[in-house]
Amino acid sequence: MDPRSAARVLLRCAWLLLLPLLRLPGCDGRDAELSYVTCGSLVKLLNTRHNVRLHSHDVKYGSGSGQQSVTGVDSADDSNSYWQIRGKPSATCQRGLPIRCGQAIRITHMTTGRNLHTHHFSSPLSNNQEVSAFGENGEGDDLDVWTVQCGGTFWDRDDAVRFKHVGTDVFLSVTGEQYGHPIRGQREVHGMPSPSHHNYWKAMEGVFIQPSSDPLRHDEL
Repeated sequence: MDPRSAARVLLRCAWLLLLPLLRLPGCDGRDAELSYVTCGSLVKLLNTRHNVRLHSHDVKYGSGSGQQSVTGVDSADDSNSYWQIRGKPSATCQRGLPIRCGQAIRITHMTTGRNLHTHHFSSPLSNNQEVSAFGENGEGDDLDVWTVQCGGTFWDRDDAVRFKHVGTDVFLSVTGEQYGHPIRGQREVHGMPSPSHHNYWKAMEGVFIQPSSDPLRHDEL
Protein backbone atom coordinates (compact mmCIF):
# COMPACT_ATOMS: atom_id res chain seq x y z
CA MET A 1 0.00 0.00 0.00
CA ASP A 2 1.40 3.41 -0.96
CA PRO A 3 1.87 6.08 1.77
CA ARG A 4 -1.12 8.16 0.63
CA SER A 5 -3.49 5.18 0.73
CA ALA A 6 -2.14 4.11 4.12
CA ALA A 7 -2.74 7.60 5.49
CA ARG A 8 -6.36 7.53 4.31
CA VAL A 9 -6.95 4.14 5.94
CA LEU A 10 -5.48 5.38 9.23
CA LEU A 11 -7.66 8.49 9.04
CA ARG A 12 -10.82 6.44 8.58
CA CYS A 13 -9.89 4.18 11.49
CA ALA A 14 -9.18 7.19 13.71
CA TRP A 15 -12.59 8.67 12.86
CA LEU A 16 -14.32 5.44 13.88
CA LEU A 17 -12.43 5.33 17.17
CA LEU A 18 -13.35 8.93 17.97
CA LEU A 19 -17.05 8.70 17.07
CA PRO A 20 -18.29 7.52 20.49
CA LEU A 21 -16.60 10.54 22.11
CA LEU A 22 -17.61 13.07 19.49
CA ARG A 23 -21.28 12.12 19.73
CA LEU A 24 -21.49 13.02 23.41
CA PRO A 25 -24.08 15.75 24.18
CA GLY A 26 -22.76 19.15 23.23
CA CYS A 27 -20.01 17.80 20.95
CA ASP A 28 -21.90 17.93 17.65
CA GLY A 29 -21.85 21.71 17.29
CA ARG A 30 -25.40 22.49 18.49
CA ASP A 31 -24.09 24.48 21.44
CA ALA A 32 -22.26 26.67 18.94
CA GLU A 33 -25.51 27.18 17.01
CA LEU A 34 -24.20 25.19 14.07
CA SER A 35 -27.43 24.39 12.27
CA TYR A 36 -26.12 23.33 8.86
CA VAL A 37 -24.47 20.28 7.34
CA THR A 38 -20.93 21.36 6.50
CA CYS A 39 -18.15 20.21 4.21
CA GLY A 40 -16.25 17.36 5.86
CA SER A 41 -19.12 16.38 8.17
CA LEU A 42 -19.60 12.70 8.88
CA VAL A 43 -23.30 11.82 8.97
CA LYS A 44 -25.93 9.12 8.83
CA LEU A 45 -28.69 9.83 6.30
CA LEU A 46 -32.25 8.74 7.10
CA ASN A 47 -34.84 8.12 4.40
CA THR A 48 -37.84 9.82 5.98
CA ARG A 49 -40.48 7.75 4.15
CA HIS A 50 -39.12 4.30 5.02
CA ASN A 51 -37.19 5.13 8.21
CA VAL A 52 -33.96 3.45 7.08
CA ARG A 53 -30.41 4.79 7.06
CA LEU A 54 -28.20 4.83 3.99
CA HIS A 55 -25.75 1.97 4.39
CA SER A 56 -22.96 0.13 2.61
CA HIS A 57 -20.55 -2.71 3.34
CA ASP A 58 -18.03 -4.82 1.47
CA VAL A 59 -20.72 -6.96 -0.19
CA LYS A 60 -20.93 -6.73 -3.98
CA TYR A 61 -23.99 -6.97 -6.17
CA GLY A 62 -24.42 -10.37 -7.78
CA SER A 63 -25.81 -8.74 -10.93
CA GLY A 64 -25.60 -5.41 -12.72
CA SER A 65 -22.28 -3.63 -12.19
CA GLY A 66 -20.95 -6.07 -9.57
CA GLN A 67 -19.82 -3.06 -7.52
CA GLN A 68 -20.21 -2.61 -3.76
CA SER A 69 -23.86 -2.65 -2.74
CA VAL A 70 -25.71 0.24 -1.09
CA THR A 71 -28.77 -0.49 1.04
CA GLY A 72 -31.03 0.94 3.72
CA VAL A 73 -30.96 -0.44 7.28
CA ASP A 74 -33.30 -0.07 10.25
CA SER A 75 -30.53 0.08 12.85
CA ALA A 76 -29.36 3.48 14.07
CA ASP A 77 -26.16 2.01 15.59
CA ASP A 78 -24.37 0.47 12.60
CA SER A 79 -20.98 2.12 11.92
CA ASN A 80 -21.29 1.12 8.24
CA SER A 81 -23.94 3.84 7.86
CA TYR A 82 -21.52 6.77 8.22
CA TRP A 83 -20.86 8.91 5.13
CA GLN A 84 -18.58 11.91 4.70
CA ILE A 85 -19.79 14.97 2.79
CA ARG A 86 -17.13 16.17 0.34
CA GLY A 87 -16.79 18.50 -2.63
CA LYS A 88 -16.81 17.29 -6.22
CA PRO A 89 -13.40 16.45 -7.73
CA SER A 90 -13.01 19.70 -9.71
CA ALA A 91 -14.22 21.99 -6.92
CA THR A 92 -13.41 20.65 -3.45
CA CYS A 93 -15.30 22.43 -0.70
CA GLN A 94 -13.65 24.19 2.22
CA ARG A 95 -13.74 22.23 5.45
CA GLY A 96 -16.43 23.45 7.83
CA LEU A 97 -18.35 25.66 5.39
CA PRO A 98 -22.12 25.04 5.08
CA ILE A 99 -23.23 23.05 2.05
CA ARG A 100 -25.37 25.23 -0.23
CA CYS A 101 -28.68 24.11 -1.69
CA GLY A 102 -27.88 23.13 -5.27
CA GLN A 103 -24.21 22.44 -4.49
CA ALA A 104 -22.54 19.46 -6.15
CA ILE A 105 -21.00 17.04 -3.64
CA ARG A 106 -19.60 13.56 -3.20
CA ILE A 107 -20.89 11.28 -0.44
CA THR A 108 -18.09 8.95 0.66
CA HIS A 109 -18.61 5.78 2.68
CA MET A 110 -16.48 6.10 5.79
CA THR A 111 -15.56 2.44 6.30
CA THR A 112 -14.63 1.46 2.74
CA GLY A 113 -13.66 4.84 1.23
CA ARG A 114 -15.95 4.37 -1.78
CA ASN A 115 -18.27 7.05 -3.16
CA LEU A 116 -22.03 6.93 -3.57
CA HIS A 117 -22.45 6.26 -7.29
CA THR A 118 -25.06 5.46 -9.89
CA HIS A 119 -25.04 4.52 -13.57
CA HIS A 120 -27.22 2.91 -16.25
CA PHE A 121 -27.58 -0.53 -14.68
CA SER A 122 -30.90 -1.87 -13.41
CA SER A 123 -31.26 -2.28 -9.66
CA PRO A 124 -31.64 -5.95 -8.67
CA LEU A 125 -35.10 -5.86 -7.05
CA SER A 126 -37.15 -2.99 -8.46
CA ASN A 127 -35.51 -2.54 -11.88
CA ASN A 128 -34.97 1.12 -11.15
CA GLN A 129 -31.40 2.47 -11.53
CA GLU A 130 -28.69 0.73 -9.50
CA VAL A 131 -26.90 2.72 -6.78
CA SER A 132 -23.50 1.43 -5.70
CA ALA A 133 -20.36 2.48 -3.83
CA PHE A 134 -17.44 3.00 -6.21
CA GLY A 135 -13.78 4.02 -6.28
CA GLU A 136 -10.82 3.60 -3.95
CA ASN A 137 -9.73 5.85 -1.08
CA GLY A 138 -12.41 8.40 -1.93
CA GLU A 139 -11.48 8.72 -5.60
CA GLY A 140 -13.83 7.46 -8.30
CA ASP A 141 -15.21 9.22 -11.38
CA ASP A 142 -17.74 11.83 -12.54
CA LEU A 143 -20.67 9.53 -11.74
CA ASP A 144 -19.98 10.03 -8.01
CA VAL A 145 -21.42 13.58 -8.04
CA TRP A 146 -24.83 14.56 -6.61
CA THR A 147 -26.54 17.90 -6.01
CA VAL A 148 -28.29 18.71 -2.74
CA GLN A 149 -31.86 19.88 -3.34
CA CYS A 150 -33.28 21.89 -0.45
CA GLY A 151 -35.51 24.89 0.09
CA GLY A 152 -33.29 27.53 1.61
CA THR A 153 -29.77 28.83 1.08
CA PHE A 154 -27.94 26.05 2.93
CA TRP A 155 -28.54 22.38 3.84
CA ASP A 156 -30.18 22.73 7.24
CA ARG A 157 -29.65 19.78 9.59
CA ASP A 158 -33.35 19.74 10.51
CA ASP A 159 -34.64 19.67 6.94
CA ALA A 160 -35.32 16.70 4.66
CA VAL A 161 -33.48 17.10 1.34
CA ARG A 162 -33.16 15.29 -1.96
CA PHE A 163 -29.99 14.16 -3.73
CA LYS A 164 -30.13 14.40 -7.52
CA HIS A 165 -27.46 12.64 -9.55
CA VAL A 166 -25.58 14.99 -11.87
CA GLY A 167 -24.75 12.44 -14.55
CA THR A 168 -28.11 10.69 -14.98
CA ASP A 169 -30.70 13.02 -13.32
CA VAL A 170 -32.14 10.37 -10.98
CA PHE A 171 -32.99 10.91 -7.32
CA LEU A 172 -31.54 8.78 -4.50
CA SER A 173 -34.54 6.73 -3.37
CA VAL A 174 -35.94 3.85 -1.34
CA THR A 175 -39.26 2.20 -2.22
CA GLY A 176 -39.35 -0.69 0.25
CA GLU A 177 -38.04 -3.78 -1.55
CA GLN A 178 -36.10 -6.03 0.84
CA TYR A 179 -33.11 -8.28 0.17
CA GLY A 180 -32.73 -11.88 1.25
CA HIS A 181 -29.46 -13.69 1.98
CA PRO A 182 -26.74 -12.49 2.64
CA ILE A 183 -28.18 -9.08 3.60
CA ARG A 184 -31.63 -10.19 4.69
CA GLY A 185 -34.05 -7.43 5.63
CA GLN A 186 -31.99 -4.58 4.20
CA ARG A 187 -33.83 -2.31 1.76
CA GLU A 188 -32.89 -1.65 -1.83
CA VAL A 189 -31.53 1.86 -2.50
CA HIS A 190 -31.84 2.96 -6.12
CA GLY A 191 -32.24 5.94 -8.44
CA MET A 192 -35.66 7.15 -9.60
CA PRO A 193 -36.28 9.58 -12.47
CA SER A 194 -38.88 11.73 -10.68
CA PRO A 195 -39.05 13.46 -7.29
CA SER A 196 -41.39 11.77 -4.83
CA HIS A 197 -41.89 11.13 -1.13
CA HIS A 198 -39.54 8.12 -1.52
CA ASN A 199 -36.46 10.33 -2.01
CA TYR A 200 -36.31 12.61 1.02
CA TRP A 201 -33.31 12.24 3.35
CA LYS A 202 -32.41 13.83 6.68
CA ALA A 203 -29.01 14.12 8.38
CA MET A 204 -29.13 12.27 11.69
CA GLU A 205 -26.27 11.07 13.92
CA GLY A 206 -22.81 12.34 13.09
CA VAL A 207 -19.93 14.74 13.53
CA PHE A 208 -20.70 18.18 12.11
CA ILE A 209 -17.42 19.93 11.35
CA GLN A 210 -16.77 23.57 12.16
CA PRO A 211 -13.84 25.46 10.56
CA SER A 212 -11.68 25.33 13.68
CA SER A 213 -12.93 22.17 15.40
CA ASP A 214 -11.73 19.27 13.25
CA PRO A 215 -9.49 17.06 15.45
CA LEU A 216 -8.15 15.26 12.37
CA ARG A 217 -7.52 18.16 10.04
CA HIS A 218 -6.19 17.17 6.66
CA ASP A 219 -5.79 18.91 3.31
CA GLU A 220 -8.34 17.16 1.11
CA LEU A 221 -11.97 16.44 1.91
